[in-house]
Amino acid sequence: MPINITMPALSPTMEEGNLAKWLVKEGDEVSAGDVIAEIETDKATMEVEAVDEGTVGKIVVPAGTAGVKVNALIAVLLEEGEDASAMESDAGSSKASKPEEDTADKAPAVPENSSAIEIGAKAATDPVPAPKAADGGRIFSSPLARRLAQQNGLDLKALSGTGPHGRIVKRDIEKALESGTGKAAPAAASAPATAAAAPALAAGPSSDQVLKLFEEGSYELVPHDGMRKTIARRLVESKQTIPHFYVSIDCELDALLALRGQINASAPKDKDGNPLYKVSVNDMTIKALALALRDVPDANVSWTDDAMVKHKHADVGVAVSIPGGLITPIVRSAEMKPLSVISNEMKDFGKRAKERKLKPEEYQGGTTAVSNMGMMGVKNFAAVVNPPHATILAVGAGERRAVVKGDELTIATVMTVTLSTDHRCVDGALGAELLAAFKGYIETPMGMLV
Repeated sequence: MPINITMPALSPTMEEGNLAKWLVKEGDEVSAGDVIAEIETDKATMEVEAVDEGTVGKIVVPAGTAGVKVNALIAVLLEEGEDASAMESDAGSSKASKPEEDTADKAPAVPENSSAIEIGAKAATDPVPAPKAADGGRIFSSPLARRLAQQNGLDLKALSGTGPHGRIVKRDIEKALESGTGKAAPAAASAPATAAAAPALAAGPSSDQVLKLFEEGSYELVPHDGMRKTIARRLVESKQTIPHFYVSIDCELDALLALRGQINASAPKDKDGNPLYKVSVNDMTIKALALALRDVPDANVSWTDDAMVKHKHADVGVAVSIPGGLITPIVRSAEMKPLSVISNEMKDFGKRAKERKLKPEEYQGGTTAVSNMGMMGVKNFAAVVNPPHATILAVGAGERRAVVKGDELTIATVMTVTLSTDHRCVDGALGAELLAAFKGYIETPMGMLV
């Protein structure tokens, strides 16, 4: 009996994914455990393994297909001795869950070489009512065909359909555009100029306005990818459900920078003479925050409606910028790890994050997070708490500042950090206590080596 291969759920929250690449083709023999495809989620590209052995009978969803729902049929595997006829006789096994191109009630994905007509069609989300024939009867056409006809000034009454039962579909519109047939009578007055249309756009552009402005070159449409949608959803969730509270403090870095230099200078070398690790200020920041949470356990918590979750370890997520957004790989039990281990983990995480090769368990969960924009020259900022975390530390740039020590004015390298907290579980005094512990490790960094 043919075996259905469906889109797997690669994380608890995954609803759909992109089938990036097939590593097998129809007719290939596969065994349980063989990698057969690569699936892109919102933040990672993951390999999918076969769970049964057999022959790939049919690939239902081609490589490059986006938005494939979890549990949707993507391929069919034939058992030993079966052939293609087995798929036809097995009800539903060869029926693709892929919707028909022209019957979907949404616009198609924009291909790389899309024309203005096609992109305008994608932007048009307002449904176009089915037109009437001269005798009052309905002209059968797909929603996509109606949108394309409206945006390109075609009269559906002048076209012949080649779809089922004479239905007008996308290819009929494309043929009419190529041949120049079916043009509707010119509209009365043209739309106002781009600048005049701007106030209307503030209230939400119509389909015609979007297409007109696109053709005039005023802007381009960039569809949201899965990552950007997820980031938007999480940020809205955070700001709507978490009462944020902010505490800032300045930390002197001179002792830390000196210790960092000594650690890196004494790092052992590999056979090629390269150091086995290179500790950064960010690595030492991660360690200091983890130790501070160990020392102030009441701040190492998460909120639930029924109870406060007190974590036994400091699992520190670290924001890593990648094309199109960011991801937060997690250094587990960071309070227990040497700086050299944290450094190498972050180097590996950063590399695989940019390749979207992180596993869900490497970036989901955690108890707190660090967002460091100091390397970008940012002096200070406030980060958004990433639920279910209760805290996130925003790290600014270390810079030479004038400071007063005793009664004397001197120069020191100072870094401003801001702790954002979920005020339901970390109050102002507790946040200040956590920052004081963090500042102690930064300014007396030898404590991180004990």
